[in-house]
Amino acid sequence: MDAKKRVLLGMSGGTDSSVAALLLQDAGYEVVGVTFRFYEEKGGTEYLDDARDLCQRLGIQHIISDQRERFQSTIIDYFINEYMAGHTPVPCTLCNNYLKWPLLRQIADEMGIYYLATGHYVQKRKIDDHWHILNGVDEDKNQSFFLWGLPQDILERMVLPMGGLTKQRVREIAEERGFLKAARKRDSFGVCFCPMDYRSFLRSRVSSGAIQRGEFVDAEGRFIAWHEGYPFYTIGQRRGLGIDLNQAVFVKEIIPSENRVVLGDLSSLERTEMRLKDWNIINPALLLGRDDVVVKIRYRKQENRCTVTLLPDNTLHVSLHTPLAAIAPGQAAALYRGDVVLGGGIIVEGIRSVDKIENNS
Repeated sequence: MDAKKRVLLGMSGGTDSSVAALLLQDAGYEVVGVTFRFYEEKGGTEYLDDARDLCQRLGIQHIISDQRERFQSTIIDYFINEYMAGHTPVPCTLCNNYLKWPLLRQIADEMGIYYLATGHYVQKRKIDDHWHILNGVDEDKNQSFFLWGLPQDILERMVLPMGGLTKQRVREIAEERGFLKAARKRDSFGVCFCPMDYRSFLRSRVSSGAIQRGEFVDAEGRFIAWHEGYPFYTIGQRRGLGIDLNQAVFVKEIIPSENRVVLGDLSSLERTEMRLKDWNIINPALLLGRDDVVVKIRYRKQENRCTVTLLPDNTLHVSLHTPLAAIAPGQAAALYRGDVVLGGGIIVEGIRSVDKIENNS
């Protein structure tokens, strides 16, 4: 981190961005804090007061950027539309890549500030003249999965003070410095605008009758039971189906046009290929055609070896070395080598090659 430089820090009012402000000041930066108003549950604005109060204590300029309308059109509307299309949305990925970091860059440019910072638990490294996101040292807090879509002009300006720390150490720093409220704040979980129950949120945001009872069926189309509405299910889901059978079943396919949800056993969900759209590749030489790439379609503790190629229709083809279950359209797929993010994209479809699955079994 270069000393005596100005940095624009995204401040949510939480523990991580608060400690990031402390660490950036310690490193000699002139910090300017910005808090985005994206979504406020029941009009709650305590987070704005917390960020403002911390900036006052540190002598940091603090600004508030009201982006609620843009968040609605970019993230919430997308979230609703994806579920209604039978897909599995990834709002945190889109928010970081297409909203939060680009807004930081825009405001920094307007203020004549070069460096950009947040409380993300990630690191970065320059490899072959390209900047890459790296995993943070805290495996439980590592957020690299969400940042595969950032362009070079943002990556090169990023300052990431939290990447080398664990969450436990971050809380200790806040307490040692007397910021007790920040030290003891609970971590946020899930999607910020519906952290607990997306079904209730979804039902409240769509027109009456848009979500109706429909059929659970097997692969041959035979009726199994009634479901509450196809948008309430995702590929690979087992829990919360509301049915009791003699064997474990999973959501295999969602058919919005028929309001049907197809169930099957776990093996029927296995796929050996997938296609990605809206992709970002940081350096094609480190990714395309290589056999030592790992793809992750889950935030935590899931990874599969693969080979990635570019198709004539400008989608990425991901050939999995071993079958992978529960690949859902709309999900994000992040591509790695070791702890280095090589790129990623949004899943269009998973493809099942019977021969490859049989040879693997």
